[in-house]
Amino acid sequence: MQVKNSFDKASLIKVGKGALIAGTGALALYLLDWIGTLEVGVYAPLVAAVVPIVVNGIKEWMKGE
Repeated sequence: MQVKNSFDKASLIKVGKGALIAGTGALALYLLDWIGTLEVGVYAPLVAAVVPIVVNGIKEWMKGE
């Protein structure tokens, strides 16, 4: 059980996983822009926000037995 105003090991792992998922959007956008296969222009912040949501959705969908 987590104590108020502190992190336990499970919470830190969840925060770390969330950060990795959030970073996928920015990383994917950067790499695709860098190799020249994707030009999103003014929509870059929107794409960077949506990709982690999609990645998290796929992760949750694949979870289970």
